[in-house]
Amino acid sequence: MGARYFMGVDIGTYESKGALINEAAQIVAQHACPHGMESPLPGYAEHDAEKTWWSDLCAITRALIGKSGVCPSAVEALGVSTIAPCCLPVDRDIRPLRKAILYGVDVRAGEEIARINDLYGADSIFEKCGTPVTSQSAAAKILWIRRNEPGVYAQTDRFVTGSTYLVARLTGEFVIDRYTAAAWVPMYDVVKGDWADDTGLFCRREQLARCGWTHEIAGVVHARAASETGLAPGTKVITGTADAAAEAISVGVLDPGDMMLMYGSSIFIIHVVEQFTRDRRLWAGPYLFPGTYAVAAGMSTAGTLTRWFRDNFAPDLVAGQERTGVNAYAALADSVRDIAPGSDGLIVLPYLSGERTPINDPKARGMIFGLNLHHTRAHVYNACLEGVGYGIAQHFDIFDERNMGTRKVMAVGGGTKNPKWLQIVSDISGRAQHVAAVGIGAAYGDALLAALGAGFYRSPREIADIVRMKSSILPDPARTAAYERLRAMYAQLYEVTKDIMHGIS
Repeated sequence: MGARYFMGVDIGTYESKGALINEAAQIVAQHACPHGMESPLPGYAEHDAEKTWWSDLCAITRALIGKSGVCPSAVEALGVSTIAPCCLPVDRDIRPLRKAILYGVDVRAGEEIARINDLYGADSIFEKCGTPVTSQSAAAKILWIRRNEPGVYAQTDRFVTGSTYLVARLTGEFVIDRYTAAAWVPMYDVVKGDWADDTGLFCRREQLARCGWTHEIAGVVHARAASETGLAPGTKVITGTADAAAEAISVGVLDPGDMMLMYGSSIFIIHVVEQFTRDRRLWAGPYLFPGTYAVAAGMSTAGTLTRWFRDNFAPDLVAGQERTGVNAYAALADSVRDIAPGSDGLIVLPYLSGERTPINDPKARGMIFGLNLHHTRAHVYNACLEGVGYGIAQHFDIFDERNMGTRKVMAVGGGTKNPKWLQIVSDISGRAQHVAAVGIGAAYGDALLAALGAGFYRSPREIADIVRMKSSILPDPARTAAYERLRAMYAQLYEVTKDIMHGIS
């Protein structure tokens, strides 16, 4: 048998990435495709599944084969991940019937969330699912389509998430991994490990994908998909998963006490735990492999917040990129280098898209508090970074309260390119963070999972043992002490203004 290769493709909020690895887990080729996120109305977040998800996958698989010179038949298996949980209705030919409604950053389904809680009972849902119904739930988005777009609903053959859609386009098989399915609250029964017996409020049982484990082989690439992707017919395709989970496994987050802190368009956290652990402020469910469990959390803005700030308050830096060669984000990071903890009395609530955990409030709104004439653009930008840091620290407090035994925090995502931001988060939380040597993200994790599914690796432990560290960020005790009072103010600001937020929303 010749050399074996494994491919991973990840579809993110603003960019899709791919990686091709060899038997030594070395990256042979990588490729990226930027794309946009559509927001046709406030609180809406959408992707065109055909033009973004499928088109990007095809462009990436072809580019990886072209760049590497590897024969398509030598690519043994493919793994895919996407932002999740998303809601996409498709017809019998797997054609999207509307644009995909994205994960918890899309907060349109507030009325549907209230209706689900009224009908099922919030306590009953929490007991069965381990997670409350929030804007993260794909079930609420299905119900929104049923109530607001009855024509689309009537034509729908299947309701799918991103990874399910791509695997179906590749193989004709409809599958979803249990980690992602658990976010379809209250449609998934964690104890049962499958869809709940009663899904009738949302859709028929046959309109849902088959549940499986992430690394299981879902099917093989059929002839039509092969012609579009450049892959060989018969290439194995695993079930796939959510982008955050693939990124977590790419940096060795496997054992209880391991935690991934993803600095992406939003903040996403995965904390591996010993057993199914319920907390109303978080999301609970299975992890990627049989017998494993995780607690997940997510803040609605991180990279979207810094992108919003750059575009609206630093257009001069954006315009100057081509002239000076200095990236606008790098220039902003440099501008806050000497700003002291607390940004001279500024606190930002980063709730520009509502907030997911720990407050689970889609009607929350952003705030810049404490402005005076001394403050500059740099102060406000630094306060934005700190605002995200305060929110992250709230999650560490919950993990400690629940005795989850956090022992290793792996920082991943585009935000790790900003050392100041990482230092702020470590200083606020008092926690060390570690960055892996290979940091291209979920696509690398997808490729490793594909190798596991194809039998090249015998267990997930072999994947975790591959990971090597590049750097560690240690907290400064003096700055941690300085932030303690500000952390309390951050939490207090939301509590005393949330009624006003709800009124203005």
